This record gives sequence, structure tokens and C-alpha cells, in this order.
Amino acid sequence: MVKNEESKRYRITQKAKDNTLTPEQIKPQLKKNINPTDIKVGIKAVKAIKDRGILIETGSEEEINSLSSEINSKFGEQLEIIKHKLRKPRIIIYNVSEKITTENVLTIIKAQNPEILSNGEDMEAKFRYKTRKGQHNIAMEVGPQIQKQILQTKLKIWWEIRNIEDYLIPTRCYKCT
Repeated sequence: MVKNEESKRYRITQKAKDNTLTPEQIKPQLKKNINPTDIKVGIKAVKAIKDRGILIETGSEEEINSLSSEINSKFGEQLEIIKHKLRKPRIIIYNVSEKITTENVLTIIKAQNPEILSNGEDMEAKFRYKTRKGQHNIAMEVGPQIQKQILQTKLKIWWEIRNIEDYLIPTRCYKCT
């Protein structure tokens, strides 16, 4: 079965710096003062969001950059622009030794696992925690290519081979009890 690739989403959010403008006031000002055809930007969606802002979605990174520079030049003192970026996937390394910390785990992985292509900037140890059974686990943020490589193999850490899985935490709603 052929998997459909989702297109990447390029988004920015505009909020009023002094929280006096509402999304209903920001939207007409943007439409009145900025012409997307002049700056060659294809806008996919414009939505009001609940924390008093406007979300704009385009098709590419260049369009986001040109749109944000145009908004900044015309509304720099009124609006704050927030660029959205994708979060890197996280993995979890199970049952590591107590001596391995978040600071030295990257050097150990790079030294003992040369098959993992990494220059160090795509991998970052986020935190370490202890389970109820007394085992220590490390959660790491890695690039998508490295994640695929690591999940297909097992990591060698000191004298042991460790299991790796995706680190996923489901979003929970505590509204209903």
C-alpha cells in the first residue's frame, strides 16, 4: 500500500503586543494593508485562535519569511510574530546504567555506534528518570533520519545492548472526571 505523504505545514501566529487588538480587528488590517500577490505568497488558511491571535498558513518556508518580513515592516510596533517549527521526534533508551548521565550519553553513543550517522547536532539528551522498579531510562530528541536508523537497530552502551522505542506521551484531558 502506498503511503500518502502529508505536506509540511508552514505557519506563523500574530498577536497584539499590548493585547488590545482582537483577532477580529487584526484580520481586516492585515487584509487591507498587505497584498499577497505583490509579495508572491499563497495563503492556505487564516484562522483566529483562542489566545487573541491570528494563525496564517502558507505552502513554503520562503513564503512564511517574506510574509513575516512584510507584516513586521508594516505592523512591527503593533503585532508580535511567532514562527512555528516542528518538534523533533523523541526516543527512549531503556535500563541504562546509573553512571550514564544526560551529559555523557551522546559521546558514548557516538563512540560505540559508528553506524549511526550523526554530527551531534541532531541528537540531544533531554532528561533521565528512574522507574518504580529502579531502572534508569533516558529520553532523547533526535532528527527523523537518525530516529529511523536507531529504531532499526539496538544501541551499544558500555558493555550492554539497550532497547530503544519511540517516546510517546498521549495528551490527556482532565475536563471530564
